[in-house]
Amino acid sequence: IPDEKDVTKTLGKEEMTRIHMSRAMVALFIVGFFFMFVSFTAGVRGCWKTSPSNITASAILMLIACLFSAGGMGLWHGVEHWERNKITTKSDTELFTQSWPQELKDNTEFKYEWSYIVSWIGVGLALISSILFSLAAVCIRTDKEREDAMNMQYLMPVYHQKQQAQPYGPYGYAAYPGPYYGSQYGPYNY
Repeated sequence: IPDEKDVTKTLGKEEMTRIHMSRAMVALFIVGFFFMFVSFTAGVRGCWKTSPSNITASAILMLIACLFSAGGMGLWHGVEHWERNKITTKSDTELFTQSWPQELKDNTEFKYEWSYIVSWIGVGLALISSILFSLAAVCIRTDKEREDAMNMQYLMPVYHQKQQAQPYGPYGYAAYPGPYYGSQYGPYNY
């Protein structure tokens, strides 16, 4: 984010930390949404093809999205902590409560409303969906293995198998009657 008119040069260390945490928070949410989109496409493809590897990839991507979103929420709490407890600079536009008069601090109440709650519910649901995707991949993998085991008896070799050559053909010596040397009928068959 470009610094127009060198506004940040006059800011202190704590204010710069807050700005960088705010920027990182937005970046983590953007990356988390990207991983959710990629997880969605991998999940649709995995369900369409009933591919356990695609569904496992979707579970891993959703877990990564959950971690990035949780990191963004953690940075949101960090920014809030910095604004309320660390930064003591007076400002007309920012909520740096350490610089407020004591009467204003005593009569101010902060509430976390629906957007905060929905954000944490979204992080939790991303984790639950990751777990459910991984369980679905395990179920599909075991079903495919069971189906392959049931169909194994119908598989027959198509090509000739390499075997040792037999001198009497494929059925052995008993299939060819005839004068055998040293048989009970003698050397000739009259």
